Amino acid sequence: MRVLGIETSCDETGVAVFDSDRGLLAHCLHSQVAMHAEYGGVVPELASRDHIKKALPLIRRVLQEAACPVETIDGVAYTAGPGLLGALLVGGCVARSLAFAWGVPAVGVHHMEAHLLAPMLEPERPVFPFVALLVSGGHTQLVLVEGIGAYRILGESLDDAAGEAFDKVAKMLGLGYPGGPQLAALAADGVPGRIDFPRPMTNRPGLDFSFSGLKTAAANALRGLQQAGGVIAPQCKADIAHGFQQAVIDTLLIKCRRALQSTGLTQLVLAGGVSANRELRERLRDEAQARGWRVFYPRAEFCTDNGAMVAFAGCQRLLAGQHDDLAVRAQARWPIDTLEPVA
Repeated sequence: MRVLGIETSCDETGVAVFDSDRGLLAHCLHSQVAMHAEYGGVVPELASRDHIKKALPLIRRVLQEAACPVETIDGVAYTAGPGLLGALLVGGCVARSLAFAWGVPAVGVHHMEAHLLAPMLEPERPVFPFVALLVSGGHTQLVLVEGIGAYRILGESLDDAAGEAFDKVAKMLGLGYPGGPQLAALAADGVPGRIDFPRPMTNRPGLDFSFSGLKTAAANALRGLQQAGGVIAPQCKADIAHGFQQAVIDTLLIKCRRALQSTGLTQLVLAGGVSANRELRERLRDEAQARGWRVFYPRAEFCTDNGAMVAFAGCQRLLAGQHDDLAVRAQARWPIDTLEPVA
């Protein structure tokens, strides 16, 4: 089966063609980062308008690069949620219209399921069951994955997601948008141990996360330095970034360790935008080597939002005979553990 995938959940327009026999045939991505940087964050209306402009040109480009006439497309997959409602509707309307015109089925894909399955695009893949750490700007979840659509939430953030906390602390430090990657770059210049932050909710049992207090601790550290000396030296900002990043990563590692111990599993999937963080990957690699785990994650270009993961996830559901009716699906909120399993 050959599936066209369309991703428009937030500020990136992604399109790809996935073939169940040949794998990923082509993909392309347009990022809106430069447009939203002026405002310090995503402006939903601007995001939706830009998806309208970019979707069809990207689809034409991907079909050409994949050497796929429209007659060879067997289905269309699109991100149906969670995400920005207006942005989701753009992708959904385009996908549903193309599927109707081509006489093929369409299926709405869960955005986080697509992230969770993104490592399946790599040559080395996990085998069910496994534990997944989904960590992005909007979600931080530990999920027991017994099969496609068979998900059980083991723990999740009770307030800010890890990626959201990264972006907010980056803004405090005067870094540009998107803040997460810039904070990680600044942290590389920080002195270890100079500024220490708490590891929230690690001193109690359970697998839930909380990063709001950690964000407050960073704000208090900044405020203390400002009161002491007025202007904060660049090295002090780097030390705060380093201490903050280490606290987030330590917290994620502790919870992953608990999740694998409690389930008795040894495979961990790392997915979502924050999974591109180099320090997190290196620390997980070292932990895996020491404890006999196997860690899987997608290549960097498939960590952030992209059409390839949507095409793959949609292909699995279409192969199982699942598809939508003529209505366009768009859900701003959509719990991943409510999805229908794939037999």
